[in-house]
Amino acid sequence: MKYTKLNKIHKQFNAKLVEFAGFEMPVYYTSIVEEHLAVRNSVGIFDVSHMGEIFITGSDALQFVQKITVNDASKLVTGKAQYSAMCYEDGGIVDDLLVYKLEDGFMMVVNASNKDKDFEWMKSNVNEEQVEIIDKSDDYTLIAVQGPKSAETLKSLIDFDINELKFYTFKTGKILDTPAIISRTGYTGELGYEIYFESDESTAQNIWNAILEKGKEFNIKCCGLGARDSLRLEMGYCLYGNDINETTNPLEAGLGWITKLDKNYFIGKDALLKIKQEGLKRQLRGFELLDRGIPRHENEIFFEGRKIGFVTSGTQSPSLNKPIGLGYFEVNSVTDESIFEIDNRGKKLKAKLTKVPFIQK
Repeated sequence: MKYTKLNKIHKQFNAKLVEFAGFEMPVYYTSIVEEHLAVRNSVGIFDVSHMGEIFITGSDALQFVQKITVNDASKLVTGKAQYSAMCYEDGGIVDDLLVYKLEDGFMMVVNASNKDKDFEWMKSNVNEEQVEIIDKSDDYTLIAVQGPKSAETLKSLIDFDINELKFYTFKTGKILDTPAIISRTGYTGELGYEIYFESDESTAQNIWNAILEKGKEFNIKCCGLGARDSLRLEMGYCLYGNDINETTNPLEAGLGWITKLDKNYFIGKDALLKIKQEGLKRQLRGFELLDRGIPRHENEIFFEGRKIGFVTSGTQSPSLNKPIGLGYFEVNSVTDESIFEIDNRGKKLKAKLTKVPFIQK
């Protein structure tokens, strides 16, 4: 078991801890609903230090990043970030990730459960490129501060005007005299920031506690993985391992907007062009239950007695107070007016399609 530098704080706050991606991580502190609503209405703080930070430098860094990611990294200038993904040759997704353009190269922020796989995959795809790929994940603490009051919470702790940061931009500065990368990013749909820094355990805990102290007037809440999941699902954001994996491609997963098929070669491009030309066979769609219950990962979806898909993610939406989910549906199998069924452990629950994101931000 691995532990983040904030593990003692999670125990101090009596968090419900579980093993996740090899780390002992908090699922919740008080309740998922309470933490979720704090982020939607005010501000919450997350330890996401289990995420992976992989640095790519060298004279061919851009060329290499262009080859292994589906988005167009040539559009990035220093201080900008983009959401992207990496694909196998057949178009299946290796991982979704963030690409940060640094002065001397790139930082790739990858999912915790995929970090080692991603690192090896990147290294295995170096051919003639002059690049150095370094995994610094264990060196970094990553704190996410999310919610409408996040800027007000952080502004006096940061050594620059945090309001200067636009969506998907970042600056290198200091938080409590500790050098950090501070980015206006997050996976909640709210105004929010992610703070990357290298430090010892004591400094990491001091920074966490200082943010909590500043957020007291806004009733800041410590938030766990449970609220992180329900927040991203309300926005229709994909979770690797649930909604996307090596058997799914970005086009059917609704990630065509980050898949730049008009840029030069990238791994998986030929397969994705063929998939687009032949037409999608299934699509990731949002739905809501009309019956009581919660849709679960891998529940099968039926329409008029025929299986037409399966659920990838589901929850009881704290913001909407109704059950929502994502799932893959055969193309043209149902319309917006259709009532279909989710097979939840033998119980057939009525459902209908709904627009994603489930809430408008």
